Amino acid sequence: MDVLGIDIGGSGVKGAPVNIDEGTLLAERYRLITPDPSTPQAVADCIDQIVKHFGWEGRIGCGYPGAVKNGVTLTAANVDENWINCNAKMLIEQVTQCKTSVINDADAAGLAEIRFGAGRDVSGVVIMITLGTGIGTALFVDGHLLPNAELGHLVIRDKDAEVRASDRARVKKNLSWKAWAKRLDEYLSYIERLFWPDLLIIGGGASKNHEKFIPHLTINTPIVSAQMYNEAGIVGAALAGIELAVDEPK
Repeated sequence: MDVLGIDIGGSGVKGAPVNIDEGTLLAERYRLITPDPSTPQAVADCIDQIVKHFGWEGRIGCGYPGAVKNGVTLTAANVDENWINCNAKMLIEQVTQCKTSVINDADAAGLAEIRFGAGRDVSGVVIMITLGTGIGTALFVDGHLLPNAELGHLVIRDKDAEVRASDRARVKKNLSWKAWAKRLDEYLSYIERLFWPDLLIIGGGASKNHEKFIPHLTINTPIVSAQMYNEAGIVGAALAGIELAVDEPK
């Protein structure tokens, strides 16, 4: 089955049709710059442009950078604050005339990795950690998702972990990969002590340079780089477009 996957980000809104049986894009992804201000209506209009670009008439799955419950977006870290308590599912359906599901973007990336990437066939506790503008996390137990696990906001040294250990923090502080890895190691050690995971998957923009920092990490948990890269958010959102539809009212 094919679903249009949409990845809503602070800098770009991108999408592509996805074969969810194989986890592959059926066309080159189409990207638009996130509007400023990034209000729900403005972003929904961007999504509609992507729908029209592909001539899409089927289901849509959207990954959103924040907590989501039953299609309602509850937080807004890197988008306009009007997303807070917005019924994003209803809005996007009204604008696009396509049935839509909405999921946290890190959860979407995690779904893709669990189904088709580094977490495939791994049992036990698996945590996907996306290192980019912030820190996103997705928590799985035997392949089942615990949604909206905002572990990037755990407090380390009296600050949100993502303030110290995100890829943006590395760039902002002009840290070497080794120096940044020390901060990241401290955060991952905390995760390890809380959850005792069987595998950690590192995704997000920093994962493109995984060979520069993963060797400096000292935690005991096996840690690997994500395999889906830039396609994870779109593929995972598309998966959610079907999997979340199961719980929708008939």
